[in-house]
Amino acid sequence: MWLKKQFGEGKTALGQLGSLESEVMERVWHRGEVSVRELHAEFATRLAYTTVMTTLDRLYKKGMLQRRKVGKAFMYVAALTEQEYREQLAHHLFGMVLHDGTNSGAVLSNFVDAVSDTDERLLEKLDQLVKAKRQTLRRPE
Repeated sequence: MWLKKQFGEGKTALGQLGSLESEVMERVWHRGEVSVRELHAEFATRLAYTTVMTTLDRLYKKGMLQRRKVGKAFMYVAALTEQEYREQLAHHLFGMVLHDGTNSGAVLSNFVDAVSDTDERLLEKLDQLVKAKRQTLRRPE
């Protein structure tokens, strides 16, 4: 998984999320606001309290979580919804693949094949999106 949000610039810089970070994010999205203690209760059989605390802090520093102090503890909440994260992740991954330049035709061809194998209506939607984007790009500002 990927994505790290840079605060203050309104842009997204990218950093990698590990499997534990991804699992923690899924639980935060499911639970909403959560403390280290509450989240650790879900991981207690396999992770130390400090591991959960460090993982939450890293996700905060990567911009994936926001936090507020309540007494001596922090309460964490996701900075992006799961849907926003997935959209930005998809945008990033397609950007990486298409900006490579050497295989962009193959990437697009395989994408169209995958879409058409999955759902013909989705292929029609893709066609409409391409036409709308072309129309937008042709308009003078």
